Amino acid sequence: MTQDEGELDSLVRKRVRALRLAQGWSLDDLATRAKLSPSTLSRIENGQRRLALDQLVTLAKALDTSLDQLVETAAEDVVTSPVHDPSHQALRWALRADPGMSVIRQRLVDPPPDSPSRLRAHPGREWLVVLSGTAVLLLGNRTYRIETNQAAEFPTMLPHALGALGGPADILGIFDRDARRSHQSGQE
Repeated sequence: MTQDEGELDSLVRKRVRALRLAQGWSLDDLATRAKLSPSTLSRIENGQRRLALDQLVTLAKALDTSLDQLVETAAEDVVTSPVHDPSHQALRWALRADPGMSVIRQRLVDPPPDSPSRLRAHPGREWLVVLSGTAVLLLGNRTYRIETNQAAEFPTMLPHALGALGGPADILGIFDRDARRSHQSGQE
């Protein structure tokens, strides 16, 4: 076994134990779910038993995760720098785990549009949280006031627009692939 294999082995064992404890499960609880004996599970977690692929698959299912997530080691690129989007005066981060998703930080300074014809609809979903200030979300024929630390989530097929109320508002938004494409193409 090479050092890399030994590190992966140790990481997987620690991850199984951490996931079990995060669920509040005893060895007996996870062993029952994985159809293993508690002593076998204990030896797997403690490195006293060889990890077998079939057991990893069973443990992943019992822990409600995937085998890929259970053995994933790519943690080198933890820190990401944003890309500046001058057209929306926003910072944009791509999520490596899901390239279809983007995180955007934006400062809203203008109020929402006063004309229903300026509301836009497009495929996708958006989620946002107000970091500071007060934002106004026009969604269909409803108006929502979103204060600092409040969040909103909505399907973007509803006509919508966002603006600030009473001064600048900083927001952090998460956009799925369809919503991100529409924002990048300047539809909003």
